[in-house]
Amino acid sequence: MADSINKLRVDITKRYGGKTVLDHLSLEIRGGEFVTFLGPSGCGKSTALGIIAGLVLPTEGEIWLDDQRIDDLLPEKRGFGMVFQNYALFPHLTVFENVAFGLSLQRKPAAEIKERVGTMLGLVRLSGYEERYPGQLSGGQQQRVAIARALVLHPRLMLFDEPLSNLDAKLRVEMRAEIKQLHTRLGLTSIYVTHDQAEALSLSDRIVVLRDGLLMQVGTPQEIHDRPANVFVADFMGFRNFFDVELGEGAGGYIEGVAKGRRLRARANGFASSGNAVMAIRPDDIRVGAAPDGQNVLRGKVELVEYLGRELEAALMAEGQTRVWVRTTEKLALGDTVDVTLPPDKLVVLPRE
Repeated sequence: MADSINKLRVDITKRYGGKTVLDHLSLEIRGGEFVTFLGPSGCGKSTALGIIAGLVLPTEGEIWLDDQRIDDLLPEKRGFGMVFQNYALFPHLTVFENVAFGLSLQRKPAAEIKERVGTMLGLVRLSGYEERYPGQLSGGQQQRVAIARALVLHPRLMLFDEPLSNLDAKLRVEMRAEIKQLHTRLGLTSIYVTHDQAEALSLSDRIVVLRDGLLMQVGTPQEIHDRPANVFVADFMGFRNFFDVELGEGAGGYIEGVAKGRRLRARANGFASSGNAVMAIRPDDIRVGAAPDGQNVLRGKVELVEYLGRELEAALMAEGQTRVWVRTTEKLALGDTVDVTLPPDKLVVLPRE
């Protein structure tokens, strides 16, 4: 495959007129990593990928690949492979011709082209499809052709721009597993753009969370999922319950806070023992029923129930007009009055925005 890289260093800013879409994004990606840019639409993740690819010029900053500065190189001189959201296949070329296109531009010998294209089509499970046209393929098959076309050039870096967003849910799950397997099997270094939290968690070695062009947090999937750095990341990663608290005493790695007269205990996350903060917890981490010690127990009336298949998601109105979202396998009905427990190990403390 491609020559391995040691690291990619990015420090870039992008402005369009008076609007800053990337604000001093500074990041280092190690060779062999799978790094995902994650965030809502308009956060700057695709712009960042475009700048790394050479398709968009940065307003300020530099990009270094090992000891070579590359932000002034043309896209075709960078040696990167890119897979787009819309596949970008040539409809008038066969599968073989689409995959061979870049090699043909490089004037590789016909025998080498045939061998490399055949190898790549085998890797993406499309052997025997060489003479078909894109219009004769399913969406998943077209995406695999696009991946093979990028990989056949032995790229130093693979770039994926929301490649699965046009596929149905079942096929997305299958394709993300294939992408991860190819990344590992071929020893690739990959950057992947998505707004889908499940994709980011399942694929990544590290996740880069962006908001309005600003870097919110960089961490492993477990760090981003379990220890969000701020309210934005927590909200984006599924912490649906937020409680404004006045912090009190802390001990043994835990800290207490008071929210609308109710005392809550949570993991301290390095917080000092005073001041304003936010405590957050996921709906699926809340337990229906009161803890034996009565700690972190809220009582509320069920106002909404959503059936999700194996689980229910319910909204409770608790003391102090506090809405609490709970995901559970317990049977709940509209109008029920129930106790719920917020386990201290699952309740995290965040700075108030």
